[in-house]
Amino acid sequence: MAPKTYTKITLAERPTAGITPSTFKREVAPFDLKPGPNQILVKSLYASIDPAMRGWLNDKRSYIRPVQIGEVMRALVLGQVIDAGPGSKFKKGDIVSGTFGWTEYGVFEDKAAEKIQTQPGVDVLDYLGPLGMTGLTAYFGLLDVGQIKAGETLVVSGAAGATGSVVCQIGKKKGAKVYAIAGSQDKCDWLEKDLGVDKAFNYKSPTFFDDFRRTVGYLDVYFDNVGGDILNFMLTRLKQKARIVLCGAISDYNTAKPKGLTSYTNLISQRARIEGFIVFDYAGQFPEALRDLAAWLKDGSLKRRFHVVKGLDKAPEALNLLFEGVNTGKLVLQIADAEAKL
Repeated sequence: MAPKTYTKITLAERPTAGITPSTFKREVAPFDLKPGPNQILVKSLYASIDPAMRGWLNDKRSYIRPVQIGEVMRALVLGQVIDAGPGSKFKKGDIVSGTFGWTEYGVFEDKAAEKIQTQPGVDVLDYLGPLGMTGLTAYFGLLDVGQIKAGETLVVSGAAGATGSVVCQIGKKKGAKVYAIAGSQDKCDWLEKDLGVDKAFNYKSPTFFDDFRRTVGYLDVYFDNVGGDILNFMLTRLKQKARIVLCGAISDYNTAKPKGLTSYTNLISQRARIEGFIVFDYAGQFPEALRDLAAWLKDGSLKRRFHVVKGLDKAPEALNLLFEGVNTGKLVLQIADAEAKL
């Protein structure tokens, strides 16, 4: 039986710093959704919670159009097709992914969705993690931008997060010496004992900088997920021809005016480079990367962990967890049960 209403979370105002209770608005709409030709009606199951979502709230030039006031908050979602319009390539019951956003239900064009082909040894949530944008970001960021080689020293910040944890493991697979940076002892223990990094550092330790200098010395590749003071410090630890992969800057996303870098001249003296990238630029190469990532999941050599927050109403709270350093592994919002029935 179809519901009478459904819930969606829309953008109410643009935050100037952190997300507040007034940033988003909960709206209840009548369930009058019906797919037209080449459209599908989707029930949302799980939504990916990613640091990039904070940037989508800013009304400024970027790689993607900002979310507009009154629009459903953008998010990558796994959902189930509960009705398909005439001519649709999907059928009822298909599991699909797409940028459906923070809504319980929605009607979308076929071209906005991709069918998930489930595989033995792979969980449906993996399509929001290692087989989703975070895994692909780790893959191309490290291998194409970072160009990691066997025997090199790799340092990863935000290492216990969705992207960083995959970067660490790919680095080990490629024969690098991997040093991880995280924000708690529990995260460091997971990185060392479960993921097999050579050493994990808690950046909140009062001896962090001295410990890093003494243990690591200098680096070949720094995969940066945090920006700020850690990036500024890593700019002083570069070997010649070092590469900095600028993936994210979560320490500055809620800052109206980041204070900037002071150690960047080391890029000149060490003939090093720093390069940003957007994973969507590699779309034509996704199939190759997904084959590798899926094979590693199936043979058990690529490990992952999920932090699941339940309930669409908790979406704003879940997004804030990223900036509080609460999650280990991939942060996901569960909107509905995996078995969706009407």
